[in-house]
Amino acid sequence: MAASSNAEQTQLQDMEEEDAGMEEREMESDEEEEEGMGVENSDEDEEDDSSEDEKENEAEIQRLEEQLSINAFDYNCHVDLIKLLKQEGELFRLRKARQKMSELFPLTEEIWLDWLKDEIRLTEEEPNREKVYELFERAVKDYICPDIWLEYAQYSIGGMGSPGGIDRVRSIFERAVTAVGLHMTKGQMVWEAYREFENAILSTVQPPPGRIPSREEQEMLKTQLERIHTLFRRQLAIPLMDMEGTYAEYEEWSEHGVPETVVHQYKKAVQQMEKCKPFEEALMVAETPKLAEYQAYIDFELKEGDPARIQITFERALSENCLVPDMWAKYTTYLDRQLKFKDLVLSTHERAVRNCPWTMGLWKSYLLALERHGADHQTVSDVFEKALNAGFIQATDYVEIWQAYLDYLRRRVDFSKESSKELEELRAAFSRSLDYMKHDVEERFGESGDPSCIIMQIWARIEALHCKNMQKARELWDSIMTKGNAKYANMWLEYYNLERSYGDSIHCRKALHRAVQCTSDYPEHVCEVLLSFERVEGSLEDWDFAVQKTETRLNRINEQRAKAAEKEANLARQEDERAEQRRKAKVEKKAQKKVQKGTRAGEKRKAEQDDYQDEWNEDAGPKRHRGNADQPTDEYMETETGLFGKATPPGYKLAPPATKKAPQGAAAAAAPSAHRQNEDNPELRNDNSSVFVSNLAYTLEEPEAKLRTLFETCGPIKQIRPIFTGKGSFRGYGYIQFESPVSVAEALKLDRRDVEGRPVFVSPCVDKNKNPDFKVFKYNTMMEKHKIFISGLPFSCTKEQLAEICKNHGTVKEVRLVTYRSGKPKGLAYVEFADETQASQAVLKMDGIEVEGNKISVAISNPPRRNTIDKPGSSRPTGDAMPRQVYGARGKGRTQLSMLPRSLHRQSVPAGKVENGSAADGEPASAAGNAAGEPKQLSNSDFAKMLLNM
Repeated sequence: MAASSNAEQTQLQDMEEEDAGMEEREMESDEEEEEGMGVENSDEDEEDDSSEDEKENEAEIQRLEEQLSINAFDYNCHVDLIKLLKQEGELFRLRKARQKMSELFPLTEEIWLDWLKDEIRLTEEEPNREKVYELFERAVKDYICPDIWLEYAQYSIGGMGSPGGIDRVRSIFERAVTAVGLHMTKGQMVWEAYREFENAILSTVQPPPGRIPSREEQEMLKTQLERIHTLFRRQLAIPLMDMEGTYAEYEEWSEHGVPETVVHQYKKAVQQMEKCKPFEEALMVAETPKLAEYQAYIDFELKEGDPARIQITFERALSENCLVPDMWAKYTTYLDRQLKFKDLVLSTHERAVRNCPWTMGLWKSYLLALERHGADHQTVSDVFEKALNAGFIQATDYVEIWQAYLDYLRRRVDFSKESSKELEELRAAFSRSLDYMKHDVEERFGESGDPSCIIMQIWARIEALHCKNMQKARELWDSIMTKGNAKYANMWLEYYNLERSYGDSIHCRKALHRAVQCTSDYPEHVCEVLLSFERVEGSLEDWDFAVQKTETRLNRINEQRAKAAEKEANLARQEDERAEQRRKAKVEKKAQKKVQKGTRAGEKRKAEQDDYQDEWNEDAGPKRHRGNADQPTDEYMETETGLFGKATPPGYKLAPPATKKAPQGAAAAAAPSAHRQNEDNPELRNDNSSVFVSNLAYTLEEPEAKLRTLFETCGPIKQIRPIFTGKGSFRGYGYIQFESPVSVAEALKLDRRDVEGRPVFVSPCVDKNKNPDFKVFKYNTMMEKHKIFISGLPFSCTKEQLAEICKNHGTVKEVRLVTYRSGKPKGLAYVEFADETQASQAVLKMDGIEVEGNKISVAISNPPRRNTIDKPGSSRPTGDAMPRQVYGARGKGRTQLSMLPRSLHRQSVPAGKVENGSAADGEPASAAGNAAGEPKQLSNSDFAKMLLNM
């Protein structure tokens, strides 16, 4: 009766609380109606704005859906579409978009959790919870994520009231602790959630105080207590962070204390945790993606040898580095060779190729694993077809994946039977592979990827060895030779060995005779093989014919080689002549410029000649001084521009030394002439210890001091010579000589260093008279797989900002922003990573992202081939065609103004090459004027007379 009266009182209290709640809700609704009348107009405005936003979002959604219909593998487009649909509340369209993305890509933990929470909300209105369970099963397969497992277990607790619900919850918790219970930092929360669930079950089986439990209740209570004890023991045997708190909790919870066996296991786990603690601490302070830290952790666990801990460490690393193919390859190799559990191995291989589909090696390993674990033929074929559509980045990748599949098909064939379904399938696959290489691969890459016809060679060997079908093998080799391989000796010898092993002597002789006729790389070797063959198997007639044929062939080869050597010598001689012509033209052009300047006042001419004297002195340091005519000639250096100083006009004669203090003009002219006398003395040259510095601002104040400050860290400096005009203004370039050639390498590292807002160009000093075709700046024309090219950057982006963006995808070795000569950015950059794997990851994750409002494009660096046909010294004839402008190694400048008066323009003279501030090359001037009435062009002697008479 007492219990019933208490229940009645409780029921009355609940009814009173409900009545009070209804009154409060009625009062709130009245207040809301009054407030609504006052803000009705503002609500209408907000509705108009929201409708416009909805239209814009709907248009953007349609655009993204259309883009995905064109390219379903656009990862960023999928992510943007899901965000917009979630913002608009389009839950059913959102579900469809997520479904499509999950079929193509593994989803991140964040995307899965958002999806799962939305589906859980939807199922509150639907009686069917199985859909959510299926979604959780898909989620836990992509990555090992403790948070997803915990969400899965907590969701299952909500259904434990259904038949078998408690057993289902326990099953999910057991799978969770098996998958992530060893996670050093997050595993503890799964164990604690499991214990809380079992404690909740314990509270339901405990009898109320004062009542004696029945025997059945006692058994249930004992079983439940044992479950909780077991959970504590299992957890304390695993090295996890904050183990001390779990141990203290067990001591407090257990009525009989902690057993000795549990204490022993706990101490061992603590010792193991102490070993792992440095690696965990390194992971905590490291920045994403923590690849190096995870690699060190994995190496440690591999040495320890615990398979479960090795597996969880790999899974943790891959959850943060899912786009690193090398990590997947290392993990799958470990599973293939050590654990060998079919379900685990195959599921991991599948996850690997879904995360890095562009990596051929992962697909190849997957095919081998499927065969190794006895997968059915249809499954292997389906995986191979997916690999062909994965989008490899090299033509050779397709050759290798075809080889792996053909090897698999060959192993299926029973060659003891004359014909079988498997053999026909193998032959059909070989034929299809050749068509695929010819059409699909060549169209995409411009090459087949199999220039040596490896696939056809394998097919020929199989036909000869297993099928005894030499006729088919010969047909295949005929096809191989027609694809440009007939000129290689090794290809003929491969065919000869095949005939030697499975054919007959007649076809061996034919093959060798054809080889002698066609081989161009090593004809002597092929001739020797033919003669050896005839010594063993040939008749006298065969021997005589072989000797005659080989002698004729070798004589012809020697003649061709002699002609080629003569042609090369002629080209070298022509090259030398052209170099000499360029040198003479340069001297004449400089003389012409000086004559034009000579029309000015005599004082200005003397000022310019004064500069000749001190162009380059051994003791020239921060103070520039003038020498005398009777002093020894100072050392001169010759770089890409020729002399360190201005060249003398042709025909200019050096005045003999008179007094100790000669006129400055004479001294100025003496230095270049003296250098001419010493030009052939290599000991006076200092090219190896000097660098050429250019692209400096003309307005640079105290350039010598600025250059000394910049380069003094490279080593002891002997001299610094900035170049000035006759009026004393800086020309923007100069020369630096070090005490030791070792310093040059350090100085070259300062190339493109910013000096007052402009990138300074640093290059080695080279004698351009001896090396007229020397190029300072080398451009890579091949694909650089470890480097990415970024375009569309905002002009305000700095190297530090770009490095900060890129370091999330790998180890950044160098960042180079492309600029104009003035130092202004072009919005382009090159970023070099530690390896091609990290570069590929950066391309996938960075392409299409926005940087300061600009959408950037990212691709693997693949510089275009540069045209070198028209470079000076090329053997290509130029004829009488209109000469085209030739620019320097750094490209065309922003201004191409000519300072030469129009009356002195020579239209027939092609512009010469300009490098690092050198004067342009020119051709010798014509002695007579043209028919248009232009002034008569002066000869070298005219220039000399004008100069000497001033």
